[in-house]
Amino acid sequence: MNLYRVILPVSNIEEAANFYKHILGVEGRRVSPGRYYFDCGGTILACFDPMADGDGVESRCNPEHIYLAVSGLEEVYNRVKDSKALYLEEGINTRPWGEESFYAKDPFGNPLCFVNKSTVFTGLEGDESHV
Repeated sequence: MNLYRVILPVSNIEEAANFYKHILGVEGRRVSPGRYYFDCGGTILACFDPMADGDGVESRCNPEHIYLAVSGLEEVYNRVKDSKALYLEEGINTRPWGEESFYAKDPFGNPLCFVNKSTVFTGLEGDESHV
């Protein structure tokens, strides 16, 4: 089984596409009037504006964080700082489980966490490196 798509509800697909292009540093692809897909290492981060797609319902932000493992965490932090993020944690921090990360919220209120790829802790069997 593979997780292949994660939906990020947004209320403005153009603003979402520009925000995620900027912070992810990748172009992405428009797949419908209300969907914009970004390939994040084999899992699609799908910005979805239900009104633009003709669904007739307002979007609501995700209640929990989406975690993105990145190279160049400081560079990503600076791109988020230079964006229209609703929230950005002050600085990059090391968590008790060993991950270096920062928390943010996109312009639509979706909670995000960016983690240094070299410090990712999965908690799965055999991943005891950061405990």
